[in-house]
This record gives sequence, C-alpha cells and structure tokens, in this order.
Amino acid sequence: MAERVLVTREIPEEGLRPLKDFEVTVLSEKIPERGELLEAVKGAAGVLSTLTENVDAEFMDAAGDGLKVVANMAVGYDNVDIDAAQERGVVVTNTPGVLDETTADTAFMLLLAAARRLGEGERIVRAGRWEAWGPKMLTGPDVWGKRLGILGFGGIGQAVARRARGFGMEILYYNRSRKEEAERALGAQYLDLDELLRTCDFFSIHTPLTEETKHLIGAPEFEKMKTEAVLVNTSRGPVVDEAALADALAEGRIFAAGLDVYEEEPKVHPKLLELENVVLAPHIGSASIETRDKMAVTAGEDLRAVLRGERPKNPVEG
Repeated sequence: MAERVLVTREIPEEGLRPLKDFEVTVLSEKIPERGELLEAVKGAAGVLSTLTENVDAEFMDAAGDGLKVVANMAVGYDNVDIDAAQERGVVVTNTPGVLDETTADTAFMLLLAAARRLGEGERIVRAGRWEAWGPKMLTGPDVWGKRLGILGFGGIGQAVARRARGFGMEILYYNRSRKEEAERALGAQYLDLDELLRTCDFFSIHTPLTEETKHLIGAPEFEKMKTEAVLVNTSRGPVVDEAALADALAEGRIFAAGLDVYEEEPKVHPKLLELENVVLAPHIGSASIETRDKMAVTAGEDLRAVLRGERPKNPVEG
C-alpha cells in the first residue's frame, strides 16, 4: 500500500509530479484551519508544507509515529519546530537557492518604488488628482551611485548586490560572519551593524528569523539612520519592529520603506496603512511562475527521497 502524503496548500502542478507513487491529499488554496490541518495529517508519512502552517509538536503527534519527513516549500523554516522534529526522528527540508534571484528582483523593485515614490504617484493618478507635471512634484532620492547596506549576505543578499552593481552603488553589508570570497567577487565591504546604519542610504534586509534577529531593526536603529534612508524588507516581518518603523516614517526620521513581509501576516500595522511613504506588497518575493514551480519541485523531490530511504538534497540540520 502506498504511503500517504499531505500537501497542506494547493501548489503548482509541477510539485505534485514527484509524488505520483504515493497516496496524496491536497488541501485547498486557502490557509487551512488548525483543526482541519490536524485531522488531515493523521497517518501521513510525509508532509509538504508552506510557511503559513505551524508545524509544531502537536502537528507531528497528530500525524503519528509514521511521519518521516516535512518538506517546507520555503527557504525559511521558522514555522517548523526543528527540535520537535529531531526528537521524533522527522527529517525537515527547505528550498534554498531556487528563489534567490526572484526575491532579489522583488527587493530591488521595492527599493526603487519607495525611493521614487511610485506607490504615492500611482494613487494620485488613479484618484484623478494629477493635474500637470510639476518641477517639485514627487521628488525622491536617486538610487544610482548611493550606498547600499545589505543585512544578511547569503544567496539573496548577494543577488541584490549584483543588481546594485548595475546601479553603480557602493555595496556594504553586515552578516553574522564575514563572506570574504563574496566580498572580493562583488566588491563589497563588511561593516558592523552600527556603522552600517549610520553610513548607508539604502538598506535591504535578508536575514533569517531567529531569536537573535527578531526586532533586529527597531527604534534605536532608526535613530542611527540618515533621514534620507530607505529601508526594504523581503526576509521575515518580525525582523523589523513595525510600530517603530511606522513612527520613524511618520516623523520623517527615515525617508521611506518598502515591505513585502509583516509581523502578523496578513495583518499590517494600521499606522503603516495610513502612510504615503511606504510601499506595501503582499509577500510576493518569490512569486514568479518559474520560481514557484522550482520551489514546489524541490520540496516534492526531497519528500520523495526521504520516503524512499534516500538522503534529501536540502535537509535542515537544526
């Protein structure tokens, strides 16, 4: 009898093809209710999850002793209790690498849109409030030739740096460890966080969410930034203190922000919704057709490998 696999959300069809030899249950496109999820996982040997599901000890126990693998269709895995998985002998995988370039595109899109006030401008046009070209209308800072600070210099951060080189930007970065080979390849310079905050004109955040990085950027950090600074976050929402960001934007302590992720998704801090100088996207960092296909296939192939007794390509070591 084929082993049972639960796919917690509808995913691109490409991701289901590696699972054709198993008994597959796919839940709906919507985020499943907790009770529905716990019921659906009963008896599953493998789970293909997305970042919206809380894969904790309760979830794994609901699956039963036969659960062998959780393949998380995301590069981040803060939604999975890695300690609980290790205690139960459950392999956890993720999808690193395949979304680097696409997420970097999104980060640079937000950087440009926030600096050049694109969201505000579009709202003026759509509301019929655009009367004529004006010499002082919607001016913002140049991106070309400015200093870009990248927080987190892994695959996505380095992909952003490659784009920044095309804009003649000076690339500075902060990471928990030096990336000397990448520094040489990209002409980047390492700075400690305080110096980075005081020095740069633009900031792009690409750190994972951990206990150490929660609210990495908050009120004290905004005080150190230039008033012309633009902040972009495409990593995880809680890395930035949203309330402190909203205050900094409202009080003109920084110029603008571009966000793709939020502390309590899909909720957005109400003060941010009222501000003109923030561009808000609905967590679309990896949302190209090609990349979502690759993410689904990567997760599906790793799930299949574990159920066949093979080593997956992308295990999360914990």
